[in-house]
Amino acid sequence: MFPWGLSCLSVLGAAGTALLCAGLLLSLAQHLWTLRWMLSRDRASTLPLPKGSMGWPFFGETLHWLVQGSRFHSSRRERYGTVFKTHLLGRPVIRVSGAENVRTILLGEHRLVRSQWPQSAHILLGSHTLLGAVGEPHRRRRKVLARVFSRAALERYVPRLQGALRHEVRSWCAAGRPVSVYDAAKALTFRVAARILLGLRLDEAQCATLARTFEQLVENLFSLPLDVPFSGLRKGIRARDQLHRHLEGAISEKLHEDKAAEPGDALDLIIHSARELGHEPSMQELKESAVELLFAAFFTTASASTSLILLLLQHPAAIAKIREELVAQGLGRACGCAPGAAVGSEGPPPDCGCEPDLSLAALGRLRYVDCVVKEVLRLLPPVSGGYRTALRTFELDGYQIPKGWSVMYSIRDTHETAAVYRSPPEGFDPERFGAAREDSRGASSRFHYIPFGGGARSCLGQELAQAVLQLLAVELVRTARWELATPAFPAMQTVPIVHPVDGLRLFFHPLAPSVARNGLCL
Repeated sequence: MFPWGLSCLSVLGAAGTALLCAGLLLSLAQHLWTLRWMLSRDRASTLPLPKGSMGWPFFGETLHWLVQGSRFHSSRRERYGTVFKTHLLGRPVIRVSGAENVRTILLGEHRLVRSQWPQSAHILLGSHTLLGAVGEPHRRRRKVLARVFSRAALERYVPRLQGALRHEVRSWCAAGRPVSVYDAAKALTFRVAARILLGLRLDEAQCATLARTFEQLVENLFSLPLDVPFSGLRKGIRARDQLHRHLEGAISEKLHEDKAAEPGDALDLIIHSARELGHEPSMQELKESAVELLFAAFFTTASASTSLILLLLQHPAAIAKIREELVAQGLGRACGCAPGAAVGSEGPPPDCGCEPDLSLAALGRLRYVDCVVKEVLRLLPPVSGGYRTALRTFELDGYQIPKGWSVMYSIRDTHETAAVYRSPPEGFDPERFGAAREDSRGASSRFHYIPFGGGARSCLGQELAQAVLQLLAVELVRTARWELATPAFPAMQTVPIVHPVDGLRLFFHPLAPSVARNGLCL
């Protein structure tokens, strides 16, 4: 027994020594990792690096970020302030929030910072896109794309958008089962972008197939840049090539159409604008432009549409106020046609004799609806922020931002901490965007509200996105009532796009005619 006891003690001692050595090595490795980034500061600047933690060697704080979601950033903001350092996805990152700090980043494009996208996104979206352009090519492409979202173009889109949204809401009411709103919104957004923006002639089956292909492309957009079998990048390339093959036929038709004809959709406008600037766009340019337009509209508009439906359900007083405004503007009467085909139907939309009754001018008179849309985008912005790379070392809030480091400006944190609003930022209060409160804030509040970014890379399609949300709010409120199909409201996932974790399962019911006409709240 005695020798056996000594053997156990020696094994335990060896294990303890091994654990102690491992702990010391980990501690030393973390210390050296931290020192490595402390020494990477620009020594030509006397300013310190921002406070924060670089996490563990190689992994940084990526695992914490993936697990904690939005809480990761808010907890570190509370601990370190509105400018702090971290290490995410293999890169040193300076996280920035607050109107003045964000203003410096957004207005510093091409001078202090440049847009940053992962290599996989550049490979999949191509070199002829706005996101990959810098300097003069970026300004030239924005000029071409600006016509796609001009007021004249929006006037042409609105009647068709209203028809698509009206049919969608009626189909939800006819479903007879719970609707997964986020999935339905993604399908709707793709159909709208493909048919109305790009002018593609697709039946429901083709649209569904192409939407699945496109979603596979987007799901692999942020993957390791390794083109090997079964990799995310390889799946994304396969999906991209399928999309390009389908688009090529439609684009060929447009290139051979009458050059003097009035542009009817976004692809037409891109072709005409390029020609007016003395440039004949290539097939590759147009395919990449088409995919970029789909990408810009897809997840963000679906996210915002889902958030609108969720927040209205949680705040029925806002629904009542929208109904009152619609009645006051003579827009309280809903389409009287029978509900359309059920969600997921492969058949074409049924004919509806109701003419569109909304225009940009009519939407402009719906002040409270506009306030609701703005508040939805303030409280639940679809994307949490944007990435940039520092072109040179510069100062921000008393700290140095070293050249070459990533800079992430936070939309959500900036909205949550804005002190210019009279009501608490965490509450749902559309009235905060009323004319009286807007006037009291003045121009100083410009960068407190940035759901579409700002500066040289602000979202070109922001007016179209807001019009879609306004049209959806109108068609919903005067056509349907909706309720949860689950015991409780779902939690929200915030990375990479805001959406309910269960997709937001709801029942939709058609409103009684008297409710739609009189603006009564059931």
